[in-house]
Amino acid sequence: MNPQAIEKLRAWWSRKQALDGRLASAAPAEVLAQTGWARSLGGVGPYLALAARSGTSREATDAAVASLRVHELPAARNCTYVVPAADFALALKAGAGFAGEWKTALKLGVTEKEIGRLREAVLRALEKGPLEPEGIRESAGGAVRSLGEAGKKKGLSTTLPVALEQLQSEGEIRRIPANGRLDQQRYSYTLWRPNPLAGWKLAAAETMVELARRYFKWTGPATVAEFQWFSALSLKAAKAAIDPLGLKPLAPPHDDRLMMPEELEEFQSFQVPAEPQYRLVSSADAIALLRRNLKTIVDEADLARLVTRERATGEVADLPSHAIVDRGRVVGIWEYDPATESIAWLPFMARNRDLENAVAETENYIRSQLGDARAFSLDSPKSRVPRLAALRKAAAG
Repeated sequence: MNPQAIEKLRAWWSRKQALDGRLASAAPAEVLAQTGWARSLGGVGPYLALAARSGTSREATDAAVASLRVHELPAARNCTYVVPAADFALALKAGAGFAGEWKTALKLGVTEKEIGRLREAVLRALEKGPLEPEGIRESAGGAVRSLGEAGKKKGLSTTLPVALEQLQSEGEIRRIPANGRLDQQRYSYTLWRPNPLAGWKLAAAETMVELARRYFKWTGPATVAEFQWFSALSLKAAKAAIDPLGLKPLAPPHDDRLMMPEELEEFQSFQVPAEPQYRLVSSADAIALLRRNLKTIVDEADLARLVTRERATGEVADLPSHAIVDRGRVVGIWEYDPATESIAWLPFMARNRDLENAVAETENYIRSQLGDARAFSLDSPKSRVPRLAALRKAAAG
């Protein structure tokens, strides 16, 4: 693809993702409905996603979570996303059928009958009100079984997580983040009444059509393979989900990316914005994660700067650090250093005042509202030290 064509595609994806400012001041639910569910890894991804697109404060995001206008739940691939209320049922159904903890439990000798009894015990315990896992374990008593050393080695020490995962996926219970924060993986659980799946009438195949419809509105044009990765469907099932949408190829026969038919004419007349649109986003932001194809948003000359363990094989699947994007192109990477309350960043272009202002704005947001910018639950200031050092060294030349 020639440079002008990829530049236009990137700018279009950026607009679809509202990284052009078109959703400034929009409510969190509206942002997520238009640009896609925000991947939640126990880090700051959802906060940064909303701040970059609409300027939403942490407090406003937390308020939307507390009022169930948005919620963190198991969705596509059985991965956790922050989802708008209108999509609760779709998200849960999109994640149904992916084994998760149950697959591990089966290998450890856990039976369906055993988990069935535990599920009933959990629901009885929560009838009295929200409980943290320890409170559920105490109330359920003997229904929770230790899985011993074998379980610990596989990351599943008791049967309780299996029951909690199943009940969440079925909309029977939901979890409440401790202190109302999405970037701290401590939760209590409560009954979900009414169950968001109560009125869902679509069959499994029809559900995936709706998932595909949203996906291509969030990030089209995209390939069948990219949608297949996001949905975790087989190739046959992915094609079956896409076919009813009547998608149009971007530029046959040279480009097989597909997009919503009503958007093709708009794309053809779309012009790349003349002015930069710098945004700082997380390493798991939808601009990268929905299609998970870094070569489409990172210039080839810049790929070598994304130093990860995967570089040994010549492949970089995911961003190793948070990103700076401009009209759909990754123009730098960054990390937050809580020790100095500052951002360490490596631009892939010449520094300029607008770029520095964008970094300073995000730095202030993290310092004043978040306190840190963990990429995922196990990320920590200590584990981040090598990445910070590498960024600073590279930025110094």
